[in-house]
This record gives sequence, C-alpha cells and structure tokens, in this order.
Amino acid sequence: MSTLLMNGEEMNRAITRIAHEILEKNKGTQDLALVGIRTRGVVLANRLREKIKEIEKTTVDLGILDITLYRDDLATSKDKPVLRDTDIPFAIDGKKVVLCDDVLFTGRTIRAAIDALVDFGRPAQVQLAVLIDRGHRELPFRPDYVGKNIPTAKSMRVKVQMTEEDQEDQVIVIDNKGQN
Repeated sequence: MSTLLMNGEEMNRAITRIAHEILEKNKGTQDLALVGIRTRGVVLANRLREKIKEIEKTTVDLGILDITLYRDDLATSKDKPVLRDTDIPFAIDGKKVVLCDDVLFTGRTIRAAIDALVDFGRPAQVQLAVLIDRGHRELPFRPDYVGKNIPTAKSMRVKVQMTEEDQEDQVIVIDNKGQN
C-alpha cells in the first residue's frame, strides 16, 4: 500500500522555503556551496541552486558527491557497488557547505558523505538539507533544513521521485508491513 505524501507543487514550495532558510541562516551567499549526494540529493541541490539564483541573482558553487566507497555496509552488501563520479570543482576550504539529500533516515549516508567531503578539504561549516526527515536515527545527525518531517515505521519506505530522474515529482510512502 502506498500513500502520496507530497505532490510536485508541495515539493516545489518546500524547496523554495529551504532556499530562503539557507540564505537567511548564512546571511546570503558569501562562501556558500551546495553539495548533492548522489542521486536525488544532486537533483535537490540543483533545484536549491536555481531557487537561490532567482532570489539573490547570483550562482553558488555546486558539487556532486558519490559516497559508495564510504558506506559502512559495503562488506555486507550482496550487490557489487556501482561507482559514479564525484565532482567538486571548487575548493571547499573555508566554505559553508550545505549537504543535500532526499531522505534522512538512519544517518549513515550523512556520516559517509561527511567522510567523503573532508577528503576534499576543510569546510568552515557543514549543514544538512533534506527533503524528507523520516526519523529512526542510528547516528546523531539532525538536519538544518527540512522540507517535511514524516514519522514512519521501520517497515515503511519513503520514495522520492523527481522529474530529472523519474519523470514526475512526488513523494510516496510505501507500507511493506505484512509483505514478504
């Protein structure tokens, strides 16, 4: 069974709000950079960059981070890891870096992303922007910017679909309870 959590219009409003919150907290775009975690975190970072450009009439740095080799479940995974490009075409030293991801769950992806990020330098600050925070943290990470908080059971799955990857914008919650 699946339930629509956000439609495209609601996602757009949430992203617009997050962009304004980022600008407010950072007092503009000085030394600001967005880094998206593959795959839908990159889409979120791109959309935030465009909103910030509309608001401030300036373009902030944008990076793409592949955390595959930093994951703590590589040894236990049955699937062979698929490596994709990391592209951070600017120096992160002294930057206020906003890591972007679609869903925050246990926090393990964020831990891996921070490990990967610091291999590129020493940011002045790392902030976290997520479209959905679903709870169930295993590591002590809390997002600075959230599109929507949704309490979920561990058996549920949150699926973010974005036009750039999935041909439509929506967030759905899939309840796998009772299914094998």
